[in-house]
Amino acid sequence: MELKTKITKDELADYPMEAFNGKIYVIQTELEAERAVAFLKTQSVVGFDTETRPAFVKGKSNQVALMQVSTDTQCFLFRLNLIGITKSLADFIKDPSVIKIGLSLKDDFRSLNKKKSIEPVNFIDLQTYVKTFGIEDNSLMKIYAIIFGKRISKAQRLTNWEADLLTERQLKYAALDAWASREIYVRLESMQKVGEKMVVK
Repeated sequence: MELKTKITKDELADYPMEAFNGKIYVIQTELEAERAVAFLKTQSVVGFDTETRPAFVKGKSNQVALMQVSTDTQCFLFRLNLIGITKSLADFIKDPSVIKIGLSLKDDFRSLNKKKSIEPVNFIDLQTYVKTFGIEDNSLMKIYAIIFGKRISKAQRLTNWEADLLTERQLKYAALDAWASREIYVRLESMQKVGEKMVVK
Protein backbone atom coordinates (compact mmCIF):
# COMPACT_ATOMS: atom_id res chain seq x y z
CA MET A 1 0.00 0.00 0.00
CA GLU A 2 1.28 3.44 -0.90
CA LEU A 3 1.08 6.05 1.86
CA LYS A 4 1.75 9.74 1.49
CA THR A 5 3.68 11.56 4.19
CA LYS A 6 1.47 14.63 3.72
CA ILE A 7 -1.62 15.70 1.83
CA THR A 8 -2.54 19.15 0.56
CA LYS A 9 -5.85 20.96 1.02
CA ASP A 10 -6.44 20.81 -2.73
CA GLU A 11 -5.94 17.04 -2.80
CA LEU A 12 -8.20 16.64 0.23
CA ALA A 13 -11.00 18.62 -1.42
CA ASP A 14 -11.21 16.05 -4.23
CA TYR A 15 -11.74 13.10 -1.90
CA PRO A 16 -15.24 11.69 -1.29
CA MET A 17 -16.85 12.35 2.09
CA GLU A 18 -16.73 9.65 4.79
CA ALA A 19 -19.71 8.89 7.05
CA PHE A 20 -20.27 6.82 10.18
CA ASN A 21 -22.96 4.27 9.36
CA GLY A 22 -23.06 2.43 12.66
CA LYS A 23 -25.43 2.71 15.61
CA ILE A 24 -25.21 5.83 17.79
CA TYR A 25 -26.27 5.77 21.45
CA VAL A 26 -26.72 9.06 23.33
CA ILE A 27 -25.99 8.46 27.03
CA GLN A 28 -27.78 10.88 29.37
CA THR A 29 -28.12 9.04 32.71
CA GLU A 30 -25.77 7.35 35.15
CA LEU A 31 -27.51 4.00 34.60
CA GLU A 32 -27.12 4.27 30.83
CA ALA A 33 -23.43 5.07 31.36
CA GLU A 34 -22.97 1.96 33.52
CA ARG A 35 -24.55 -0.25 30.87
CA ALA A 36 -22.55 1.31 28.06
CA VAL A 37 -19.27 0.98 29.94
CA ALA A 38 -20.01 -2.67 30.78
CA PHE A 39 -20.23 -3.34 27.05
CA LEU A 40 -17.21 -1.21 26.13
CA LYS A 41 -15.07 -3.11 28.63
CA THR A 42 -15.59 -6.23 26.47
CA GLN A 43 -13.80 -4.52 23.56
CA SER A 44 -10.07 -4.72 22.88
CA VAL A 45 -9.77 -1.41 20.98
CA VAL A 46 -12.03 1.67 20.93
CA GLY A 47 -11.89 5.13 19.43
CA PHE A 48 -12.03 8.12 21.76
CA ASP A 49 -12.79 11.83 21.47
CA THR A 50 -14.41 14.74 23.32
CA GLU A 51 -16.34 17.86 22.34
CA THR A 52 -16.60 21.21 24.12
CA ARG A 53 -18.95 24.08 23.43
CA PRO A 54 -16.87 26.82 21.77
CA ALA A 55 -16.41 30.11 23.60
CA PHE A 56 -16.25 33.11 21.32
CA VAL A 57 -15.37 35.57 24.11
CA LYS A 58 -11.69 36.13 24.85
CA GLY A 59 -10.62 34.61 28.16
CA LYS A 60 -13.74 32.48 28.51
CA SER A 61 -13.79 28.69 28.20
CA ASN A 62 -16.43 26.02 28.67
CA GLN A 63 -16.17 22.60 30.26
CA VAL A 64 -16.14 19.45 28.16
CA ALA A 65 -19.71 18.53 27.18
CA LEU A 66 -19.40 15.22 25.32
CA MET A 67 -17.19 12.14 25.42
CA GLN A 68 -17.36 9.76 22.47
CA VAL A 69 -16.25 6.12 22.59
CA SER A 70 -16.59 3.99 19.47
CA THR A 71 -16.28 0.34 18.47
CA ASP A 72 -16.24 -0.69 14.82
CA THR A 73 -20.04 -0.57 14.55
CA GLN A 74 -21.33 1.37 17.56
CA CYS A 75 -20.58 4.74 19.11
CA PHE A 76 -21.58 5.90 22.59
CA LEU A 77 -21.93 9.62 23.17
CA PHE A 78 -21.72 10.42 26.88
CA ARG A 79 -23.30 13.81 27.62
CA LEU A 80 -20.91 14.93 30.35
CA ASN A 81 -22.66 18.29 30.71
CA LEU A 82 -25.67 16.32 32.01
CA ILE A 83 -24.15 13.40 33.93
CA GLY A 84 -20.59 14.50 34.67
CA ILE A 85 -17.82 11.91 34.82
CA THR A 86 -19.57 9.06 36.60
CA LYS A 87 -17.74 6.35 38.55
CA SER A 88 -18.20 3.91 35.67
CA LEU A 89 -16.72 6.40 33.18
CA ALA A 90 -13.78 7.18 35.47
CA ASP A 91 -13.14 3.44 35.85
CA PHE A 92 -13.22 3.01 32.08
CA ILE A 93 -10.74 5.82 31.48
CA LYS A 94 -8.39 4.10 33.96
CA ASP A 95 -9.06 0.56 32.63
CA PRO A 96 -5.81 -1.01 31.37
CA SER A 97 -7.57 -3.82 29.47
CA VAL A 98 -9.02 -1.62 26.69
CA ILE A 99 -6.81 0.23 24.20
CA LYS A 100 -8.23 3.71 23.61
CA ILE A 101 -7.26 5.56 20.45
CA GLY A 102 -7.53 9.33 20.07
CA LEU A 103 -5.85 12.37 18.59
CA SER A 104 -4.28 15.28 20.45
CA LEU A 105 -5.17 13.52 23.69
CA LYS A 106 -3.46 16.05 25.94
CA ASP A 107 -6.24 18.49 25.11
CA ASP A 108 -8.90 15.88 25.91
CA PHE A 109 -7.25 14.96 29.20
CA ARG A 110 -6.89 18.61 30.20
CA SER A 111 -10.61 19.15 29.58
CA LEU A 112 -11.65 16.02 31.46
CA ASN A 113 -9.45 16.86 34.44
CA LYS A 114 -11.33 20.12 34.89
CA LYS A 115 -14.33 17.97 35.76
CA LYS A 116 -12.58 15.19 37.68
CA SER A 117 -8.95 14.34 38.31
CA ILE A 118 -8.30 11.04 36.53
CA GLU A 119 -5.11 9.29 35.45
CA PRO A 120 -5.85 7.91 31.94
CA VAL A 121 -4.53 4.42 31.22
CA ASN A 122 -3.77 2.62 27.92
CA PHE A 123 -4.41 5.55 25.57
CA ILE A 124 -2.59 5.89 22.23
CA ASP A 125 -2.30 9.28 20.55
CA LEU A 126 -2.43 8.99 16.76
CA GLN A 127 -0.29 12.08 16.28
CA THR A 128 2.63 10.13 17.74
CA TYR A 129 1.63 6.69 16.51
CA VAL A 130 1.37 7.53 12.76
CA LYS A 131 4.88 9.01 12.73
CA THR A 132 6.26 5.47 12.99
CA PHE A 133 4.70 4.88 9.55
CA GLY A 134 6.26 8.01 8.06
CA ILE A 135 3.06 10.07 8.11
CA GLU A 136 3.85 13.69 8.94
CA ASP A 137 0.38 15.26 8.96
CA ASN A 138 -1.17 15.73 12.41
CA SER A 139 -4.88 16.33 11.82
CA LEU A 140 -7.42 13.52 11.94
CA MET A 141 -8.88 14.69 8.63
CA LYS A 142 -5.56 14.44 6.80
CA ILE A 143 -4.38 11.22 8.46
CA TYR A 144 -7.67 9.52 7.59
CA ALA A 145 -7.48 10.77 4.00
CA ILE A 146 -3.93 9.46 3.61
CA ILE A 147 -4.92 5.97 4.73
CA PHE A 148 -8.47 5.60 3.41
CA GLY A 149 -8.75 8.13 0.60
CA LYS A 150 -11.83 9.79 2.10
CA ARG A 151 -12.55 13.13 3.73
CA ILE A 152 -13.97 13.87 7.19
CA SER A 153 -16.12 16.99 7.50
CA LYS A 154 -15.39 19.41 10.34
CA ALA A 155 -18.49 21.53 9.75
CA GLN A 156 -20.07 20.72 13.14
CA ARG A 157 -16.98 21.28 15.31
CA LEU A 158 -17.92 24.79 16.47
CA THR A 159 -21.55 24.06 17.30
CA ASN A 160 -23.30 24.06 20.69
CA TRP A 161 -22.46 20.74 22.35
CA GLU A 162 -24.50 21.70 25.43
CA ALA A 163 -27.76 22.06 23.50
CA ASP A 164 -30.81 20.38 25.05
CA LEU A 165 -31.08 18.21 21.97
CA LEU A 166 -28.11 17.47 19.74
CA THR A 167 -28.85 17.51 16.02
CA GLU A 168 -28.45 14.50 13.75
CA ARG A 169 -25.48 16.22 12.13
CA GLN A 170 -23.82 16.75 15.50
CA LEU A 171 -24.35 13.10 16.45
CA LYS A 172 -22.88 11.80 13.19
CA TYR A 173 -19.93 14.19 13.37
CA ALA A 174 -19.12 13.26 16.96
CA ALA A 175 -19.41 9.54 16.25
CA LEU A 176 -17.30 9.77 13.10
CA ASP A 177 -14.33 11.39 14.84
CA ALA A 178 -14.09 8.66 17.49
CA TRP A 179 -14.74 5.86 14.99
CA ALA A 180 -12.19 7.21 12.50
CA SER A 181 -9.47 7.23 15.17
CA ARG A 182 -10.09 3.56 15.84
CA GLU A 183 -10.16 2.70 12.13
CA ILE A 184 -6.81 4.37 11.51
CA TYR A 185 -5.14 2.44 14.31
CA VAL A 186 -6.71 -0.92 13.39
CA ARG A 187 -5.76 -0.52 9.74
CA LEU A 188 -2.14 0.39 10.44
CA GLU A 189 -1.78 -2.37 13.02
CA SER A 190 -3.21 -4.87 10.53
CA MET A 191 -0.77 -3.80 7.83
CA GLN A 192 2.10 -4.10 10.27
CA LYS A 193 1.11 -7.60 11.42
CA VAL A 194 0.75 -9.09 7.95
CA GLY A 195 3.90 -7.36 6.78
CA GLU A 196 2.08 -5.51 4.02
CA LYS A 197 4.54 -3.34 2.15
CA MET A 198 3.99 0.36 2.66
CA VAL A 199 5.52 2.84 0.29
CA VAL A 200 5.72 6.32 1.79
CA LYS A 201 6.01 9.15 -0.70
